[in-house]
Amino acid sequence: MPAYHTDSIMYSRRRSTPHGEHRPVMLAEILRLFNLQPGHVVVDCTVGWGGHAAEFLKAVGPEGKLIGLDLDAENLTNARPRLDAIGLPFDLHHLNFAGIGQALNASGVEHANSLLADLGFSSMQVDDPARGFSYRREGPLDMRLDRSRGKTAAQILATIPEDELAHLLSELADEPRAGAIAQAIAAARKVAPLTTTTELSNLLMEVAGVKNWRLQPQRGVWEIHPAARTFQALRIIVNRELANLEHLLRVLPYVLKPGGVAAIISFHSGEDRLVKTAFREGLRRGEYSEIAEEPVRASYTEKGLNPRSRSAKMRWARRGEPGA
Repeated sequence: MPAYHTDSIMYSRRRSTPHGEHRPVMLAEILRLFNLQPGHVVVDCTVGWGGHAAEFLKAVGPEGKLIGLDLDAENLTNARPRLDAIGLPFDLHHLNFAGIGQALNASGVEHANSLLADLGFSSMQVDDPARGFSYRREGPLDMRLDRSRGKTAAQILATIPEDELAHLLSELADEPRAGAIAQAIAAARKVAPLTTTTELSNLLMEVAGVKNWRLQPQRGVWEIHPAARTFQALRIIVNRELANLEHLLRVLPYVLKPGGVAAIISFHSGEDRLVKTAFREGLRRGEYSEIAEEPVRASYTEKGLNPRSRSAKMRWARRGEPGA
């Protein structure tokens, strides 16, 4: 089984973010990069429970504007009281980040000084068994960020061709057992549909030949759960995450003011490749004046306190000035 080594023994003290607590990834690094000033317009494309957004709102003040988007309406419901408590104006939109243009128009804004898209999902979403995101919690195989529309993970697994599933598992999650997993799922659904997270997780454990998985089999070594990559790929498929990211990257240069900065935090190689390529091409075309040559990673301290940050990569790009 693949293993990865940690640079912090603090991981062993905490397996996940405490229940009900959300910690925004690389908040200090983002705030330094954006250098928000009173009166600025800042967009949080994935507002979540408002961890980043709350600090953005404080920084831009009453003359500025925070515009927040989230495809998960429940996130907005939970973020709103946190932002209301700050006592400054903001706009929230129940939209995917691919709808950034629609959100700006609705808020009466043409361009932003700064924009963030955190492509992960919150600990609270994972902790809610009814959402079906977690391979460690019994729940329906749903995985939709917007539960009012679209096919669930169970519905997709019931019909997706075996070869297509194998390709997507490899492409979207770098799953080394993609072919074997697709074959096992295709065989299992002939007997009975896969409808719960536990059913799928147990099947993936069987494919991997693992009976008793341990996060940390030995000090300083962490094992990836046999179901982790497949669950990740399914969430991406269900919510069309890469297609939406591609659209955001296409329109991003036109959303930013001259000199404005965009930052995107990704959590797997497929996302990071798209961001890296788009930023490099934008730099070559003159749309950006500078970009991050290498991804920014969470600090040693943050990795110890927030396990979610371990796999996070942040890339940024600055909009070019006219005539530069």
